[in-house]
Amino acid sequence: MRRVVITGMGAVSALGHSVDQHLEGLRAGRVAIGPIAGVPTDTLKSKIGGEVRDLDLAAHFAPRELNLMDRHAQLAVLAGREAMAGAGDVLEGLAPERAGVIYGAAVGQTSVDEGYRKVYATPPERPHPFTVPRVMPSAAASQLSMAFRVLGPGFSVASACASASHAIGLAFQMIRAGSIDVALTGGAEAPFAYGVLKSWEVLRVLSTDTCRPFSRDRSGLVLGEGAGVLVLEDLERARARGARIHAEIIGFGMSSDGADITAPDVESASRAMAMALSDAALDPAAVDYVNAHGTATPLNDRTETAALRKVLGDRLEKVPVSSTKSFYGHCLGASGALGVIATTLALGEGFLPPTMNFREHDPECDVDCVPNAARPAALGTALVNAFAFGGLNAVLAVKAAP
Repeated sequence: MRRVVITGMGAVSALGHSVDQHLEGLRAGRVAIGPIAGVPTDTLKSKIGGEVRDLDLAAHFAPRELNLMDRHAQLAVLAGREAMAGAGDVLEGLAPERAGVIYGAAVGQTSVDEGYRKVYATPPERPHPFTVPRVMPSAAASQLSMAFRVLGPGFSVASACASASHAIGLAFQMIRAGSIDVALTGGAEAPFAYGVLKSWEVLRVLSTDTCRPFSRDRSGLVLGEGAGVLVLEDLERARARGARIHAEIIGFGMSSDGADITAPDVESASRAMAMALSDAALDPAAVDYVNAHGTATPLNDRTETAALRKVLGDRLEKVPVSSTKSFYGHCLGASGALGVIATTLALGEGFLPPTMNFREHDPECDVDCVPNAARPAALGTALVNAFAFGGLNAVLAVKAAP
């Protein structure tokens, strides 16, 4: 089987509009969660979020392009442009069918919300004529394929908050098996629409102050928007064309809880991690860092800690486990991609991204969460966790560039 490497990365979130801005923010401990500005919040209990700010979309897209895309797809294409620029001539000399787009699915929430408001207004208004292609879950994958003329396999993967991680894992498997040579992969999400925020509010999982994973006084998750795109490539091809290699994907594990639609399961989460390690032929002792799912809900962080304990045993005390959601919120279908990008930066730049906003130790979350400040560290191998509603779990094993 072939080895699979990351040769391009693009990131957009509240933390910044580029990978470099994410690196700077993670190192500096700059929390980008703040008051929601794009949606009226007077009737919302949670008025905070990880919004992408100061982004002039008209400077990046022609009017017709803006007209055809929901916000999540616009963010995906922006991240894709950065990733493809960084990957250089990745498609040059490649047969069209040998490159694919495997991307996390996302409903066009802002377009859905806008459409329903118009339909149910008094008097009713006509929905936007491109509502359907805007809201279809595969819209971002289609837009990426069209933007870069990627003509091989193209599809979306839907598994809620694990969508990006499942997409990256499937892209990794397809390249490793020889089905394709190059893939654009990752995920995007744009949940800041009034109806979506109210729906999350009634689940009673949103924080009203900030995201503080693993802290005893954590009060819930904070929603974020963003996109991450990775260019994955066969190692030999990347070396032959002199590409910059950021990191190597070495393992992928998946599991399903089969138990509860919202409550996570220790056994299933630990099984996904163990499968990723087995796929990578790694002993748990080789893990230097874990980028946690770390949503800051009382149940998730406690369950994830217990699952990590099952996999890593007593060594957990020596393995840093941080949640980068504390910087930009839970970006749902984009979170796995942003987690892989943060982890790749940590491996390449020699530092541990911190868990921000931490205030108080929780005996049930007995991990070194790298509280509140980045830490220098020489890292070789890391896990990136994604555990979704519905019990759909995906874990990626990532190694420093060969």
